[in-house]
Amino acid sequence: MIRTIIKKGAYFDSVSLMQVAKKLNALDGVIDSAVVMATKENKGIIKASGLLTPEILKAGDSDLAIAVSAGTPEAAETALKAADELLNGKPAQPAGAADRKAAGLDDAVRMLDGANLAVISVAGRFAGALAAECLEKDLNVMLFSDNVPVETELALKRAAVKKGLLLMGPDCGTAIINGAPIAFANSVRRGNVGVVAASGTGLQEVTALISNEGAGISQAIGTGGRDIKLEIGALTLLQGLRMLAADPATEVLLIVSKPPHPAVLRKITAEIKRIKKPVVAVFLGGEIKEKIKEDFYPAKTLEEAAYKAVCLGKGWKIGKAKEMIYDLNLKAGELAKKEAAKKRKSSCLRGLYSGGTFVSEAQLILPELIGPVRSNAPLDKKWKLKDSLKLSGHAVIDLGEDEFTVGRPHPMIDFSLRNKMIVSEAKKPEVSALLLDVVLGYGSNLKPLEDILPPIAEAFVLNRELSIVASVTGTETDPQGRSKVVRGLEAAGVLVMPSNAGACRLAGEIIRLSAKR
Repeated sequence: MIRTIIKKGAYFDSVSLMQVAKKLNALDGVIDSAVVMATKENKGIIKASGLLTPEILKAGDSDLAIAVSAGTPEAAETALKAADELLNGKPAQPAGAADRKAAGLDDAVRMLDGANLAVISVAGRFAGALAAECLEKDLNVMLFSDNVPVETELALKRAAVKKGLLLMGPDCGTAIINGAPIAFANSVRRGNVGVVAASGTGLQEVTALISNEGAGISQAIGTGGRDIKLEIGALTLLQGLRMLAADPATEVLLIVSKPPHPAVLRKITAEIKRIKKPVVAVFLGGEIKEKIKEDFYPAKTLEEAAYKAVCLGKGWKIGKAKEMIYDLNLKAGELAKKEAAKKRKSSCLRGLYSGGTFVSEAQLILPELIGPVRSNAPLDKKWKLKDSLKLSGHAVIDLGEDEFTVGRPHPMIDFSLRNKMIVSEAKKPEVSALLLDVVLGYGSNLKPLEDILPPIAEAFVLNRELSIVASVTGTETDPQGRSKVVRGLEAAGVLVMPSNAGACRLAGEIIRLSAKR
């Protein structure tokens, strides 16, 4: 049975709601639950979970919807009562928290004498004015907030450049400044590679791969995805390149981005020519083929870009990057042969991603092996999925797109939607392989194995010929510990590769070889 409560005009942040739902699901007799803001997007997700009721359909965007599926009326009532108590309870304050609370920005600046960076995470309609105030106080800004108007972003970035400051964002989720991971970021070695990235997940992937190969990061600057659009003109990316070019600790520069607007790309290439240090660049789907300068090294994938930066940073010949990828391809080829031999038929691949840049990278690699790949974030619009929750053919989806995250935590934090899709996709007879990313680090799910292993085990029971391939983005010194997560996934039967590119090649090769049998 399904019971529902609607709380009119009751707003709670998405992480708090996720925690409540997890506690409800752990109660005896509870089959499933949803505790979300009743947005249009969330109603679609609730419907796919089988929890949609007429009460939820009538609710508005600013209403809180609580739905519980339970085996008995008593269990449902207990769960709803528990939800109410959890939502109304006041979180405990850390000892001394009241003493450390600033009354406003001026007070915070006084309390942290010498601070030169502000991280802003407030509703988009307030973020611009607060960022402007920070810039006036000579603070660099990391603007985590989204839904900031493009004209506001442009004005902020012009003001920052004029003052010689950085304005990272809006919607900038990752940075590593002076060794400190900020927001979604990993614990990496310090070193001589400086990164500027218009991609949060892309930044995490390259910095983790560089660190895992024994090289290190001087600075990693996020720009926000809109920075490379024509309207903004890569103001932060160019500012970041100038800062890294002048930084004595940075000896190699690495640019990570989706393809910029052609006019913006011309600005970037002009800046690269002025830099008297080696530069590696990956513009996923927009590789630069012209010779910009002697020590410029384009790359097709995040993996290739990271390994080229490692070679330059450690003084190795640049050709060693190809050797590193070749060795990984050999490993993938052997694994694919063994996996394909178990299958009676070849069919569809489904990629369920928490990182949007990985979805772009997958669309560059997979078609060469298995043909067209559909997506909710397609590189080519003709392959756009009609319904992101109804996958067809080969498909890779970004669960971090706005359609999934309005009123919900980011999928790097909350695995619940992807977990349900792992099981639902495994049930489909046409699905032969699942492709996953697991992104570790600060801000991400602290107990990934605890959350993801149960649906993986269920998927293997439902589909005896299923292959599950994953990459784990992270380092050994991340809070989750990369090797622990890799061992746990492999013990469950998952094939794990060190990069998303490697995982894509393995999954694609499994499908390709199966088709030839």
